[in-house]
Amino acid sequence: MKTSIVKQKLAKNEPTFVTTLHLVDPFAYELAGTLGVEGIWLDMEHRPYTLESAARMMIAARAGGDTDMIVRVSRHETQLVTRVLENGAQGIIYPRCNDANEAREVVKAAKFAPLGERGCDGWGRDAPFGQMPLDEYVRAANDNTLLVIQIESPEALENAESIAAVDGVDVLMFGPGDYSVLSGVPGQMRNEKVLSASRRCCEAALSKGKHFSQPVGNMEAAEELIARGGRLLFHNADVIMIKQGMITMLDQIAGLRKKLGYE
Repeated sequence: MKTSIVKQKLAKNEPTFVTTLHLVDPFAYELAGTLGVEGIWLDMEHRPYTLESAARMMIAARAGGDTDMIVRVSRHETQLVTRVLENGAQGIIYPRCNDANEAREVVKAAKFAPLGERGCDGWGRDAPFGQMPLDEYVRAANDNTLLVIQIESPEALENAESIAAVDGVDVLMFGPGDYSVLSGVPGQMRNEKVLSASRRCCEAALSKGKHFSQPVGNMEAAEELIARGGRLLFHNADVIMIKQGMITMLDQIAGLRKKLGYE
């Protein structure tokens, strides 16, 4: 079974960076793996992935290197959690969790007994393909499966400590985008409602001995988050990098046109 890079770093209380790939193209995943990206966030909540296409991306990432695959399912899709893990994911992100009971249901799906109630096959990509004794597989899967629970609403924030206290939850992840929308300040990431919620979520996680996570837009934000105790940082995405590259290209072309007198 693949050892999780992200969980190893978190166990040593070291920051770890995960990037997002939205394009449904194995080339991007293999490239990221080849470059040594620590982790890739594959989003099945908002992007057009099926389980089959997601499995192809996970295979590509593994072919490229030792990159962790962390997959976000949609809320209440706990039945998908086991299948995602069996197809090669090292971690699960569960969005919009509102209370501890909901978090316990995710743990049941993601972790084998005694932590959870995950169904056992032992012939998936994670096992790998029946090549591990079942008792070793079950222990290794529980040790290496990262479970990230997202706090994205005022209701969830009120329950953040009890969610963090659930055995089997590794990380509380604050979602500033959804939180801003649900708090009536959409897109205002520096609004005090959002900033104070992030701080409160971080305190809740750390108070229960769990890690804190949040997307960051730049290295200054990353440094600030690390100083507050955040250790799992989601940074950048393929569509953002492509957009920035195209804007730079178009600016260069416009500059050349102007220089040559065509504008």
